[in-house]
Amino acid sequence: MRVCVVGAGYVGLVTGSCLASMGHEVVLVESDPSKLRTLRSGTVPIFEPGLPEIFSRAVKKKLLRFARRVKDGLRLPSGRVQVVFIAVGTPPRPDGSADLSAVERVTEEIARHMEDYLVIAEKSTVPVETCHWVQRTVERWNKKRVPYDVVSNPEFLSEGSAVEDFLKPDRVVIGSSSKRAEELMRELYAPLAAPILVVDPKSAELIKHASNSFLAAKISFINAVADLCEKTGADVSAVARGMGLDRRIGPQFLRPGIGFGGFCFPKDLEAFHWIARKKGCDFALLKAVQSINEHQKGWVARQVEARLWNLEGKTVGLLGLSFKPKTDDLRFAPSLEIASALRSRGVRVQAHDPVAMAKARGLKEFKGVKFCRGPYDCARGADALAIVTEWDDYADLDLKKIAGLMRGPLLLDGRNLLDPEKARRAGLSYVGVGRPERPESRDR
Repeated sequence: MRVCVVGAGYVGLVTGSCLASMGHEVVLVESDPSKLRTLRSGTVPIFEPGLPEIFSRAVKKKLLRFARRVKDGLRLPSGRVQVVFIAVGTPPRPDGSADLSAVERVTEEIARHMEDYLVIAEKSTVPVETCHWVQRTVERWNKKRVPYDVVSNPEFLSEGSAVEDFLKPDRVVIGSSSKRAEELMRELYAPLAAPILVVDPKSAELIKHASNSFLAAKISFINAVADLCEKTGADVSAVARGMGLDRRIGPQFLRPGIGFGGFCFPKDLEAFHWIARKKGCDFALLKAVQSINEHQKGWVARQVEARLWNLEGKTVGLLGLSFKPKTDDLRFAPSLEIASALRSRGVRVQAHDPVAMAKARGLKEFKGVKFCRGPYDCARGADALAIVTEWDDYADLDLKKIAGLMRGPLLLDGRNLLDPEKARRAGLSYVGVGRPERPESRDR
């Protein structure tokens, strides 16, 4: 099939590359001249495992092309496109609502320049009823009265595994009230061995926000349990295992830590809460999830302050900056607040991340932070060392070497990545999230 994807951000680039890898002809529209030059040079501008390989193969096979204008993206050498995806940014506004101005601009351009029947598919994460507004915008600018359908086709991509998530999805959701549009979307996704759920557009839009908000709720729930464990001496790791063995609950996302970040969960949770308030729904649970997460981001700073007494002039090393492993994404990452909070207390901060340091150098939150060549360099001379991102690199560290390099023995495991007893045997004063500092003996 012939496909246009408007927006070469994270979602658009993964979507376009994966569709091309499935054999479809794809044109990727990007209005940013710098990003467009990067793409045309054959370079992927984001860090995402597996993406550079499928991107390069698709370009070489001429299944993936690029354009700067929507007008040019609606036609391929083989003919007019059949499906156009809107995959532009929907950043949060100060009131928590999603900024849909880019969606409106792109919709207007599509309506002005389409020449034959077209399926216009929402791929950006948008609040419920956006399909209605997209349709109204098309009606306003579709002067030639070209036939079309608007569908919702939410993405369920997780950074670090986005390519596999797209090509091996749990489900494909299509929100459509048109049989013609449904058939085209089914044909598009036919190469995937995945269940296809066809619902009305509003339900499809809600599925995306509800899914992300539920996963965020699981994370905040276990973090609230971890807080209780710290105050009672229970072990949250044991509690999470016991909960996860219940098939109704499952172990996924019951990983205690220093809070979730990234662009999706915080933004989608806020937007979901906003639309609920707008419609008069008292969805107080969503606000509680946000509140718990914000509190959890302060865990490292609270532990440092409680254990190092006077902080002025002390040195703290941060292992990991990205909001999760296998990505360089720093948006809403806990490291932003941790670094700022420590620096405001006069702490010298040094940090390492396998891939995110280049992006971190330009952010105000990391002003004055020393960026280190590796994790051992980050530990050198530190009064405390905190694991902020659970990179595999940090799970296999020589802990005795770490202890020997540090000025003080305090190790704050913000992701419960390490074996506490192994760390203590290495001479480190280990503190984990919701883990007892002096585990009770099980010997009888």
